[in-house]
Amino acid sequence: MNYTETLDYLRSAMPSFQEVGAGAYKPGLERITEFCRAIGSPHRNYFVIHIAGTNGKGSVANMLAAVLQQAGYQTGLYTSPHLFDFRERIRVDGEMISKQKVVNFVDRYRAEMDRLELSFFEMTAAMAFDYFAQCDVEVAVIETGLGGRFDATNIVQPVISVITNIGLEHTEFLGDSLPKIAREKGGIIKKCTPVVVGEKNPSYNLVLEEIATDLRSSITYADEAFSIGECGFEEDKQVVTLTRNRDGYPYRLRLDLLGEYQRKNLRTVATVLDILHESTPLTISRRAFVEGVRNVAALTSFCGRWQVLSQRPLIVCDSAHNEHGAVEVGEQLKHRTNSGKLLCVMGFCDDKDYRKMLALMPQDAHFVLTEAAIARAASVSKVAEVATSLGLDFEVASSVEEALAKAKMQLSEDDMLFVGGSSYVVAEVLSATI
Repeated sequence: MNYTETLDYLRSAMPSFQEVGAGAYKPGLERITEFCRAIGSPHRNYFVIHIAGTNGKGSVANMLAAVLQQAGYQTGLYTSPHLFDFRERIRVDGEMISKQKVVNFVDRYRAEMDRLELSFFEMTAAMAFDYFAQCDVEVAVIETGLGGRFDATNIVQPVISVITNIGLEHTEFLGDSLPKIAREKGGIIKKCTPVVVGEKNPSYNLVLEEIATDLRSSITYADEAFSIGECGFEEDKQVVTLTRNRDGYPYRLRLDLLGEYQRKNLRTVATVLDILHESTPLTISRRAFVEGVRNVAALTSFCGRWQVLSQRPLIVCDSAHNEHGAVEVGEQLKHRTNSGKLLCVMGFCDDKDYRKMLALMPQDAHFVLTEAAIARAASVSKVAEVATSLGLDFEVASSVEEALAKAKMQLSEDDMLFVGGSSYVVAEVLSATI
């Protein structure tokens, strides 16, 4: 098979959660464990940083990978979902896995994958583990897909576990309360292995602390380890001041990721790096930290998070796709500094609470509602009904392309256009503009 034929086979034999939603979800570690044992347990060949969380795990993963690269380590990065190309999920030092490597892996192990009936995500995780071993990766940054305890990535034995935060999402799989979801995401905590939690919350602290105590693992809350001080923007960078609370050590960092919510993610990254440097064989210098976070996008090709596509008019896209993320995006939009009007091109996945997400957006905006070209998309008619009930000023478009065109026709130089609601809407806009 060539690369296109290989992807067609994978999509037909192993539908992905990204495309079809709940029907692709296969909890449990038995299949991935047996498969990885059959291919030589490649995930045991390098240090692993394992990341779970409701929001921010992709940003934290990319920041950590950028710093590790800057520190001189051969670094693997496994994330999901992808925006444009399946190969975005698997990178070494910022470079995507080659098409031929994808073909070779599937050709070699197709029979075993079929026998075990692997899910798309299980196959992708195993491919990443195998590719990282082939590339002699020294450190792999591994992002969970959904949850933690039964996530396919949870066969790794990390040097540190990271839980960015916990919000209500995928409740049909993970539970209908924060403590229940915390127990699932806390499943990535391993015996005698430090864990960093990005945001402390009385709704789930005790659950995570109980898991960590039972496993004799230390737990560190990033919002207690580092304080965020003066912040702002200079040219094309966000400036963030952090102070390490245990000794008052200051950092003034320039970050190329412009979402204000990235300040919390940066604090989590700082805490993880501090523990790695102090308690593991990995050495992370201050210089590597400073240079790495200044050039995340260049080092890892990270995109789609408060990404500026134009300055006049200001056009920004962000792939926040749940209520927890919409809170942060909505706040930054409400405090926008442009003098003109705000337009929002938005579409959602049908399994998200888009009523709450729309309610969190600035109510003075004009919305162009649409739907991405995927099976999981919420129909624009259903979203329009919600927008009507909320009293929003809106119009509809049958495609993302049409929505973008309608919005652009209404923009003046002083206006702002925001694109979001789901990563699929963002991906279609980026494909059309980059």
